[in-house]
Amino acid sequence: MPDIRRRRLLGVAAAAAAAPGAASAQANELRLGALFPFSGTLALLGDESFRGLEIAVEERNAAGGVAGRAVRLLRGDAVDEAQATGESRRLIAADRVAAIFGTYASPPSFAATQVAEVQGIAYFELGALSDSITERGLRSVFRTCPRATEFGAVTVDALQDVLAPAWGVEARALRIALLHEDGLDGQGVAAAQEAELRRRGLQQVERIGYAARSAEFPPLIQRLRGASADVVLHTGRQNDILLFFRGLEEAGWRPRMVVGAGGGYSLGDTARAIGPAFEGVMNVDVPQFAVNDTFAPGAAAFAEAYKRRFGADPRSGHSLSSYVGAQACLEALHRAGGAERDRLRAAMLATDVPDGGAANGWGLRFDERGQNTRARPLLMQWQGGRQVTIFPAEAAVTGPRGRMGVG
Repeated sequence: MPDIRRRRLLGVAAAAAAAPGAASAQANELRLGALFPFSGTLALLGDESFRGLEIAVEERNAAGGVAGRAVRLLRGDAVDEAQATGESRRLIAADRVAAIFGTYASPPSFAATQVAEVQGIAYFELGALSDSITERGLRSVFRTCPRATEFGAVTVDALQDVLAPAWGVEARALRIALLHEDGLDGQGVAAAQEAELRRRGLQQVERIGYAARSAEFPPLIQRLRGASADVVLHTGRQNDILLFFRGLEEAGWRPRMVVGAGGGYSLGDTARAIGPAFEGVMNVDVPQFAVNDTFAPGAAAFAEAYKRRFGADPRSGHSLSSYVGAQACLEALHRAGGAERDRLRAAMLATDVPDGGAANGWGLRFDERGQNTRARPLLMQWQGGRQVTIFPAEAAVTGPRGRMGVG
């Protein structure tokens, strides 16, 4: 993988416009789609994911591009399945992109990947979790991030290997409740968690799904309270999280611990909006920035490059994982000499980066379904207003705290 510390990050569009022979350069450019939720409730995380892709492309162009061609990103907004379908078709037909990067959220990804497959172009998924995306036999879809299955496994690892020891109890004694939004991501993560709990013989006392756009949290919280839940595993969007914690405060009750499943649980904006009640909350997600340097050797360098590029610290680790995935896909495009379907698939399947070889600590090896088998989420905890890695040991920067909230 290219070393971000050795690359000068350039804005390809500005360079192309200023250079002599710009029309000739544009004719030789490699046009790639960038399909993310740039508006709506997921816009912050969609834009953060796009920024990682943008840095990877700028770095690639500074090194000579893909097979001698400068890469140009063309954006498409995908807030839901319908918009993702329309925008992916537009990118392919009107903007003539050779491949598409996306999408952060699973519902738009599920729709857009189907369009790309029918049109015979590659789709590189950098952030959507639903297992179903790579379980349909699509030959043009490649996912660089973990699936819901991996999120479920690490969540239950947290219960057994972190929380139960911190509380001095057997994991089987914990009363565990699942709370999730009813979209593909929420259902997928909750189903994976439920399967892991069942497989390990742990005690699930409740599973509650809700419609993200119209959820009434007070009655849901009363159900959790009535089940005497020790731990709530919550998969929700940022606004859901705010409403959930507001409801806990109004009810005068909270479980001993909430374990989030990425997304809004990884955002500093969420922590600031909720305040002291968010202290101690745990979160399973892609690697964030307070992580052991030996585990994720390029995370700090990426954060510095991000700050130079955007004038602020990264908002979450989604930009880092997007960058790592985009690097691998751009390299495969380079080795394939472009985006021709069969040559690109062969190049993607030949990718072999060992565990720890990528900036965020992942490796990269794709199976026949197009899934990266060396991507794994980590367990973080909000401590002192920062999200720090606490599990597994080789990635941790500090130990866990067994309580939630302050005071």
